[in-house]
Amino acid sequence: MPLMKTPFGFRSTAAEVVAGIDLSGKRAIVTGASSGIGIETARALASAGAQVTLAVRNPDAAGVAAADIAATTGRDDVAVQALEVTDPASVAAFAATWDGPVDILVNNAGVMMTPEQRTPQGWELQFATNHLGHFALARALHGELAAAGAARIVVVSSTGHLYSPVVFDDLHFRFRPYDPLLAYAQSKTAAILFAVGATARWAADGITANALNPGAIATNLQRHVGGKLVTPPERQKTPEQGAATSVLLATWPDLEGIGGRYFNDCNEAPTVEHRDADATGVATYALDPANADRLWDVSEELLRQA
Repeated sequence: MPLMKTPFGFRSTAAEVVAGIDLSGKRAIVTGASSGIGIETARALASAGAQVTLAVRNPDAAGVAAADIAATTGRDDVAVQALEVTDPASVAAFAATWDGPVDILVNNAGVMMTPEQRTPQGWELQFATNHLGHFALARALHGELAAAGAARIVVVSSTGHLYSPVVFDDLHFRFRPYDPLLAYAQSKTAAILFAVGATARWAADGITANALNPGAIATNLQRHVGGKLVTPPERQKTPEQGAATSVLLATWPDLEGIGGRYFNDCNEAPTVEHRDADATGVATYALDPANADRLWDVSEELLRQA
């Protein structure tokens, strides 16, 4: 199957991607949308006519973001709702209060290379944030996504996934010495596998999911690694450019009904058997259906035990 190509690339912005696309009547949820690529993703979707909800840990901070989006798009229906993705009770409460279809769900919230931390359930924090919480959210909203008829789930991953597969025998670093990079990498591989698994299970319900690498963007995500990017300046993006691939997966017409893929710089990435020099590919283990099935089962069991 040929890789999907679009007219967009490394320097494209979210506004350029969504230009000419009409999302009137569509409803979108963007997690972690208070800043960075999250707010720019939400801004682009709102500018195209979608009613956007910012699902965030800190509603006060998101209120400022919502006002900014409203001021720049002219929309007065940008909503804010509290969501802590690592807390199953918060996820359940968010889903319980949602009314009506969900056309676009952008799993954007994330943490990167944090010191060793665990949730009250004993889950390693990066795995809980970058995968498990969003897995729980999508499952909780399955009925609302299905009601949309052609819903899209957008999963923000990273080139970091190339550093580690999901280590099923030790997901939470109970035996391995904790390594922030490997924990981050595992969680971002899990994010891609979720897109594979969700599409396999839910495409018949009109729900597809795709994953992406947003690129190197200076945001709050780097606060645990000194607040600086190590990527050369020529390979760095602005938040508006970093949001472009998320917006493409949420809106590009040619992606209707297509899922289980990984995109980089607004185009589908090739699979690789080793980490390529530019880190633009996707590891074969991250698209493996057997790995996706195993992760789905493990994730469901973890949530049952919570």
